[in-house]
Amino acid sequence: MDRSYISTRGSTAPVSFAEALLQGLAPDGGLFVPTNVPPLPDGWRDAPSFSALAEAVLTPWLQGEVLPEVSRRIIREALDLKVPVVALQGAGWEGVHVLELFHGPTLSFKDFGARTMARLMQHFLAEKEEALTILVATSGDTGSAVADGFAGQEAVNVVLLYPKGQVSAVQERQLITQRPGVQTFAVEGTFDDCQRLVKAAFQNADRFQQKLSSANSINIGRLLPQMLYYIWAVREGGFKEMVCCVPSGNLGNMTGGMLAYLGGLPVRQFIAAHNANDGFPLFLGGAGDPVGNSIRTLSNAMDVGAPSNFERLTHLLSTDELRALVWGTSVSDEETVASMRRVYEATGYVADPHTAVGLEAVRRYREQTGDLAPAVVASTAHPAKFPDVVKQALGIVPETPERLAKLWEAPTQVRPLLPTLEALQTELDQLANFDW
Repeated sequence: MDRSYISTRGSTAPVSFAEALLQGLAPDGGLFVPTNVPPLPDGWRDAPSFSALAEAVLTPWLQGEVLPEVSRRIIREALDLKVPVVALQGAGWEGVHVLELFHGPTLSFKDFGARTMARLMQHFLAEKEEALTILVATSGDTGSAVADGFAGQEAVNVVLLYPKGQVSAVQERQLITQRPGVQTFAVEGTFDDCQRLVKAAFQNADRFQQKLSSANSINIGRLLPQMLYYIWAVREGGFKEMVCCVPSGNLGNMTGGMLAYLGGLPVRQFIAAHNANDGFPLFLGGAGDPVGNSIRTLSNAMDVGAPSNFERLTHLLSTDELRALVWGTSVSDEETVASMRRVYEATGYVADPHTAVGLEAVRRYREQTGDLAPAVVASTAHPAKFPDVVKQALGIVPETPERLAKLWEAPTQVRPLLPTLEALQTELDQLANFDW
């Protein structure tokens, strides 16, 4: 089977996984996609642990580029994480499950992809005797996961761009905590500005002294580990098939789920759960492609007006296929708070605002379609990362995990940045001559 990767825009020659991983964005401005999706391996339902499942599923994707014993070590080291599937108990919530993806180092689902990418990049860079700078736009959780996953890795430095004043206090502390090889910039603008700067930097790579790559969901290397969430949910829940609800922003998690589906995972329906940034649900309902400026909400990690991975989804599936397979809805801030309260009062479960958007989407889907098949909501962040919103909704402050509490004692580093390519180039040129 062909293991190469091509650009969604069709103007780039096929490349290996290593090249797609290290380049991040394709030279023609498109996103790398696999020419073929390997089928799920035999016996995947019998995997004894999440890391064992990851090894079985990801090995075919790396075949021919990473020796089996090396991929086994990388995958098990990166993905030795807890992934509980919690069945909600309470009136109206029977058959709904929460897939908790926030038990990693930064309490976010993005730990899975960042940790795996860091180790794979380190492996390939060592073979090439090269170095690079990871440039990341983040709307909340991506940056801290990348910073934690890549910190201290040889031959890799990280530059984080986040929208100043538009992430939670806890998220900001995670982003600006000082780490070896990491520099954070607070951009005077929105997440869309941060993402635009990253894409512009890649498209003008010859202007920079460093070799650049990405580690957010622009990079195909981030999406492959994200396939595993949904495969594990079916295996752990013992479901013959499931309805899969994905709280969505840049559509990376949705694309990961779609890759699992194309590999044979029995997903009956996907639910795209969005906040006020509703371009994708509108598209699913018959509107044009999602474009526009991002809108600030309580579920800030999903505040994406023009999702990058829409380009991947429409490459992998036709518009008709996508609209048939994915049911979408958008949830306002008021409805998000009401969802947190409704679920807590019925079941005792404390959801962060992103998960609450997903739970409200499932409630609507079941009510409107009558489909009571097992439903799994991807819970993307720990509620302790949003204490103010939880207190507003439930009147309680979620318990702070020890790893989060220690952040407030750690030294920080952050610099301001205007949302222009020239300003970013100036800063990166200065960093090129700095001993990180």
